[in-house]
Amino acid sequence: MADDNFASISAAVREGRTVWDNIRKVVSWVLPTSAGEAGTIAAALLLGFALPVSPVQILWVNMVTAVTLGLALAYEPPEAQTMLRQPRPRNAGLLTGALVWHVVFVTGLFLGAVFGLFAYALDKGYSLPLAQTMSMNMLVVLEIFHLFYIRNIFGTSINWAALKGTRPVWISVILVTVAQFAATYLPAAQPILGTQAVPVLDGMLIIAIGVIFFAFIETEKQLRLILTGDNET
Repeated sequence: MADDNFASISAAVREGRTVWDNIRKVVSWVLPTSAGEAGTIAAALLLGFALPVSPVQILWVNMVTAVTLGLALAYEPPEAQTMLRQPRPRNAGLLTGALVWHVVFVTGLFLGAVFGLFAYALDKGYSLPLAQTMSMNMLVVLEIFHLFYIRNIFGTSINWAALKGTRPVWISVILVTVAQFAATYLPAAQPILGTQAVPVLDGMLIIAIGVIFFAFIETEKQLRLILTGDNET
């Protein structure tokens, strides 16, 4: 029997918009982070540099983050302004101009952060495996901060509700963090992944760069929303 109750219709619309938004969030997280990983390897090969992250480490990062951080976005609750937005066009696609720009922008930041940290490590006289371990962890930290950014594509990501996240988000972040500590410091994992223990101060530097990365992408989003009113990420 058809239900013409307005509350039911409103709930159905809200749920539909939330599902669509979460699909967009997953795509908007996967494309830039994947492009950042691929761009890191491609740039090193084209420029004739040593690989900042080894092939097995890239496989490790993909395996660990894809089944945790990416899936967490599928369980996001509705954003605050979900029911105040205008309906999207029926032919609207997932790949928008703003998303293409976001992929390019984030990829550039990934390359700058990873190559900058890699050069810093080599300049300090660290071994290649240690420099690659730091770069691998840099990739993961950037992907975690990008997750917190992409959770709020229609508003600010700098408020308590946004930063406290949800249970799936924090479960995924904790799992990734534990996995990265094991890959970096567990003696049994080091020969397999070609990793070495990262000094504490350098670990703090990696996190600091992640915070700066988050500040850049969040500032860009807010400026874009102010200047263009574009809320399509």
